[in-house]
Amino acid sequence: MLRQAAKVVGQRRRAYGDPSVSMTAVAARWSITLGRPVTPAQVVLCLIDLKLVRLGHDPAHADSILDVAGYAAVLQEVGR
Repeated sequence: MLRQAAKVVGQRRRAYGDPSVSMTAVAARWSITLGRPVTPAQVVLCLIDLKLVRLGHDPAHADSILDVAGYAAVLQEVGR
């Protein structure tokens, strides 16, 4: 499963670019929307939270489990 998560993160990197750049851009947009500073790490943590809520609805949903693993890897890249 972790190999598959790494593969998906690699595919997304090729499709959308460096995740650090993407998460920084999302953080800038969310900072405007929320009216307070948001960090790239907070963006990733919120995306993990979304997947965890979905897993609460269906704990066996393989794509959400895979996404949590992928986002955990991205979290390591964007730092805290």
